[in-house]
Amino acid sequence: MKTIVLTGGGTAGHVTPNLALIPVLLKEGWNIKYIGTENGIEKELIEKENIDYYSVSSGKLRRYLSKENITDVFKVIKGVKEATALIKKIKPDVVFSKGGFVAVPVVLGAKLNGVPVIVHESDITPGVANKIAMPFAKMYAPHFQKR
Repeated sequence: MKTIVLTGGGTAGHVTPNLALIPVLLKEGWNIKYIGTENGIEKELIEKENIDYYSVSSGKLRRYLSKENITDVFKVIKGVKEATALIKKIKPDVVFSKGGFVAVPVVLGAKLNGVPVIVHESDITPGVANKIAMPFAKMYAPHFQKR
C-alpha cells in the first residue's frame, strides 16, 4: 500500500482541497497521513476524517515588519526538524502540499528524506509558503510543471 502525506493549513482554503482528495485517495488504496499544526484549523477538519494527524511547529511567514518574524524563524527550524523525523518514521511515497505556513517545514522535511513533493497552488499568484516550497518540489500544480 502506498502512503501519502498531505499538508497544508493556516486557513480552511489550504485544507479543503486536501479534504476533497481524501475519498479519492482512499478509494485508490492510499494510506493517508496528515501533517499540520497543533492548533490550526487543519487539525479540527482532518481529525473528523479519521486520518492519522501529526503536528509540527511552524511560524507564520509575514510580509511585514514584526518582532514575531524573528521568533518564528526558530519555530520553522524546529518544525523542519520535527517534520524530518516524522517523515523518516512514516516513510511516505509522496508528500502533497497545499500551502500555508505549516507546509514549509513539511516540504523541507520531505526533501531532506528524499521523498518527492507535489506543491499545489490554486491562486493566480503563489503564496509565500508555496514560493519557498516550489524549488524543492518534483511537480508544481496547477500546471503540473516537472521540476
